[in-house]
Amino acid sequence: MRLTVWIKMDSVAKRTVDHPTFGPNAGLAADRRRHRRVAITLLGRFMRANKQEFSCKLVDISVGGAAIHSPVEVEHGERILATFDDLGAIEGHVVRTFAGGFGIELRATQYKRDKLAAQITWLMNRHELGETTDLRRHERTAIANSKKQATMKLDEGVTVPVDIIDFSMSGASVSTIARPPIGHLVQIGKIRGKVVRHHNDGIAIEFLAIQDQEAVQHDLI
Repeated sequence: MRLTVWIKMDSVAKRTVDHPTFGPNAGLAADRRRHRRVAITLLGRFMRANKQEFSCKLVDISVGGAAIHSPVEVEHGERILATFDDLGAIEGHVVRTFAGGFGIELRATQYKRDKLAAQITWLMNRHELGETTDLRRHERTAIANSKKQATMKLDEGVTVPVDIIDFSMSGASVSTIARPPIGHLVQIGKIRGKVVRHHNDGIAIEFLAIQDQEAVQHDLI
């Protein structure tokens, strides 16, 4: 069994993202980074400088910074405190923004940086270690009265009826005879997402952005 080996805290293994996942000058930004980014998707929450909290999703991370998908815009230079499943809390200041999220420069002691590097390496190796815990930790909510009808729009402009089985802030399961291919972009109600799985009754959809917990059901129907 081949595992990624953590050797030094300033570079967290070889399986890294050579280019950041955001911004029109992403390639140039990558060259300026001191630490390589690792593509890891984790769900969590973050608190802004004004103490407001929102759901979010980690896009990539290194011991020096992170990219985060967010349902709200933040200010350049703003202090952010974020907490993610299986990673814990990270803190930093916004150094760039992009469509649907922002990038932060992490502020941490050397001890915390060393700990973060070890956590990143563990997350990268988790599949090889046989720990295949589902990273989607947002609680699913079943639709009242079993199912609720909605409309699903495909990229080609085709509209088909679906029944929503359950949903969370990050995705939904729907019953439908349609079987768009994995990765296909769709829209249910006002929410856009992509097909991530087929099941016996229909498909599972991952939203392109974390939704507000109070509004998600209303926006789906």
